[in-house]
Amino acid sequence: MIRYALRCDREHRFDSWFGSSDDFDRLTGAGLVACAVCGSSEVAKDLMAPNVTAATCAPDLRAPASPAEQALTEMRRRIEASAEDVGRNFVVEARRIHDGLARERPIIGEAHPSEARALIEDGIPIAPLPWSTRRTS
Repeated sequence: MIRYALRCDREHRFDSWFGSSDDFDRLTGAGLVACAVCGSSEVAKDLMAPNVTAATCAPDLRAPASPAEQALTEMRRRIEASAEDVGRNFVVEARRIHDGLARERPIIGEAHPSEARALIEDGIPIAPLPWSTRRTS
């Protein structure tokens, strides 16, 4: 296993473990490595001293790092299972539901902060999610 210091195109820095340098190249080439902060798939190795360890010492990357991460993962699973992802049509669809032009249902998607603010000012109930709805892995 090898741990790399990574940086996204928005200058967020984070670490991640990979089975090998070839695994890192293959996963980033396929767009499957995303920023742990913002979800951007434009990720590159940052300046670092590589840390290679035996597989028996590597952390279990499937396990939650903390109880908070476990709770967030469960919350995301429940929301995504019960809501329709309308993507970039979120603002239009939220207004249609509010105006009674579309059936009422939970939806998730993307909105620019100014669009979200306008929905709130118009009395349309929305809430930001603490993760990106874009599928990166």
